[in-house]
Amino acid sequence: MGKLSPARACACKVLAQQRTRNARARDLLRSSPEVAALDPRDRGLCSRLVLGVVSTRGALDALLDARVAKLRPRVRDALRLAAYELLYADVAPHVAVSQGVELASLADRGARGMANAVLRRLEREELPRLRALRARAVEGACDVNGLADAYGLPAWLVARVAADRGLAQAHAYARASLGPAPVWVRANTLRPDAERVPDLLRAQGLDPQPEELPYVWRLDHAAGLAGSGLVEDVTLVVADLAAQRVARLVAPAPGSLLLEVGQGRGTKTLLLQMEALAAGGLARIVGVDSVAYKTKVAAARLARDAGDAVRCLCYDARKLGERALPLELDQAFDQVFVDAPCSGSGTLRRHPEIAWDLDPAAVEAGAAEGLVTLQAEILAASAARVAVGGRLDYATCSVLRAEDEDVVDAFLASAAGTGFEREEPDWLSVPVPGASDGHFLARLRRIR
Repeated sequence: MGKLSPARACACKVLAQQRTRNARARDLLRSSPEVAALDPRDRGLCSRLVLGVVSTRGALDALLDARVAKLRPRVRDALRLAAYELLYADVAPHVAVSQGVELASLADRGARGMANAVLRRLEREELPRLRALRARAVEGACDVNGLADAYGLPAWLVARVAADRGLAQAHAYARASLGPAPVWVRANTLRPDAERVPDLLRAQGLDPQPEELPYVWRLDHAAGLAGSGLVEDVTLVVADLAAQRVARLVAPAPGSLLLEVGQGRGTKTLLLQMEALAAGGLARIVGVDSVAYKTKVAAARLARDAGDAVRCLCYDARKLGERALPLELDQAFDQVFVDAPCSGSGTLRRHPEIAWDLDPAAVEAGAAEGLVTLQAEILAASAARVAVGGRLDYATCSVLRAEDEDVVDAFLASAAGTGFEREEPDWLSVPVPGASDGHFLARLRRIR
């Protein structure tokens, strides 16, 4: 009997919780006392395993179901983890198999022989095939079905990215999905001691690497960040580099009045105020979100640094075009920034559930309950609050055209879009290995 790795045992427990509670993997990793008790190296391995298994879940299940008729849920958790390591994580096969057998027998003592047989079959039959596919993918020689197999993604999603952004971008997108999400932080320049942040990061052993954006650093080894207290007290803000670029492009003028639709927990609000302050002074921001808990968190995060310059409201943005509005919303704004609810297809590394949970119908135009319909309704309602001469910015963290350009084009062709025109070309980033997430931004101007 081999010795079971603490990281793998812990990862299997988190995967069971994710399955039974239908919770986000990253939230469970952050809140798990078992994960917190691991040493930094094991904590990092545990996180990589959990996120990797969740992102390739559908592909793993198809491979397992083809080789065994029925699996108890806890045994499936163990075999998913082992199969992920064997087929997608380049772990030595003997390690992946032996650890998988130990995990399966921990879930069910009678599963040892079956687990060994299944994993050995996967090693013989699937590992060479997937390695060959990934070698072809690196050379840009895979079709969309090969890409989906090579990286454990749904074929429909890879096909949509290829159709929308080209096959070369789909190759980069698929390869990026199996890699770790880079970590970027920005010093909170709303405080006078922002210059100290690099020293504070180095004191935590975090080795900050400067980026081209001011006060922004990449952390290639961020294991100590959560326990540093720097995020909790908002000394710095953790945000993907593409999200920070969006904030820079949207940047409100000092003293201007901006409506932020989809404020969430206030991360982009902080970034927007930092950009405004760098230009000469804070903007006046009213943020709305439909989730009361997020509004409460945003208000608490912003209270110290933005004070009266920010108001946070829980409100359904689809009602912004109506007459009976709260006083804070019943006015014309110099700028309206719509950070739209979306599929998150550009953020698979951070939110791996998206890959296999996303319903293709949700990102089809015209679906009554779909995301595209919701985005269109929010954009049209938000446009009613833009002053003549003012800006309307529409952003998503999706790389799918149906949620991005198509929504904007349909808006401009509609009655609600009368008087608006594109001020600048649309901005888009598509994930590539080691780089930022996928984001989209359209910048419109109300001319009449």
